[in-house]
Amino acid sequence: MPAIEVKGLSVRYGDLVAVDGVDLVAEPGSVLALLGPNGAGKTSTVEALEGYRPRSSGTVSVLGLDPARHHAALTRRVGVMLQRGGVYPGMGPREALRLFASYYPRPLDPAVLLETVGLAGVAATPWRRLSGGEQQRLSLALALVGRPEVVFLDEPTAGVDIQGRQVIRSVIAGLRDEGVCVLLTTHYLEEAERLADRVVIVDRGRVVADGTPAELVTAGAGRSIRFGAPTGIDVAGLGASLGVPVSEVGPGEYELRCAPTPAAVAALTAWLAERDLPLADLHAGRERLEDVFLRLTAGAADGGG
Repeated sequence: MPAIEVKGLSVRYGDLVAVDGVDLVAEPGSVLALLGPNGAGKTSTVEALEGYRPRSSGTVSVLGLDPARHHAALTRRVGVMLQRGGVYPGMGPREALRLFASYYPRPLDPAVLLETVGLAGVAATPWRRLSGGEQQRLSLALALVGRPEVVFLDEPTAGVDIQGRQVIRSVIAGLRDEGVCVLLTTHYLEEAERLADRVVIVDRGRVVADGTPAELVTAGAGRSIRFGAPTGIDVAGLGASLGVPVSEVGPGEYELRCAPTPAAVAALTAWLAERDLPLADLHAGRERLEDVFLRLTAGAADGGG
């Protein structure tokens, strides 16, 4: 049985259709990344899965139960990580975890969790004095203390430093290995590509892509060659030399709209070598998840919201 199963989910706010017939499935022991631009319907979808958002139509199942009708039964089996809040400002991580552990029949050891998320050194520090990244890691620990079978992580690495992101990513990988289903929303598309077993991209309330990261990034193979070089190179001259359209898609990032043949790559490198221009980050015949996201969501700026 899937850990999460959604069929034809729709959520309306008056005349506004926030979610329009979304289908998705997530298995136990897997990480599903739900991505989309601001206003795409991600938050409404996740809130319907958590049982906090009434749905207009469709079916939603979490661990075989309807989260709207069986919310109380699911609260002990599901972990929800909030971006901010949920802790009294004067309460430290150790005290908060002990309090939350008391809500569950078989909680994880708070001391072990503090070590796992790297907060043992600030266990007695009040919430208000923790850094943003430390608050995020505590929110993650609070979502896990009840030994959940499904975990909803809303932007878990937002505002977290590099070391903190590594800790959180390691925890997510560990949850997968333990058979926990993780539904992740993030605006770090590289993170989603690295962590997720499956990616669902939504835009304007509808699913526009659903597949493994490998499936999504190879679907557009053969479309272009992407490479890095100094900002402001002569794209018109390069295009004329190669006989293909060339554009600077970002500062120091370029795209050739042609098949990624060895001859095209050789011509590109030769043109750069003649001008003593360095070449970096050559991607031939393979999109990044970020490229897929931007192409499918009409150039949306990020994956948040």
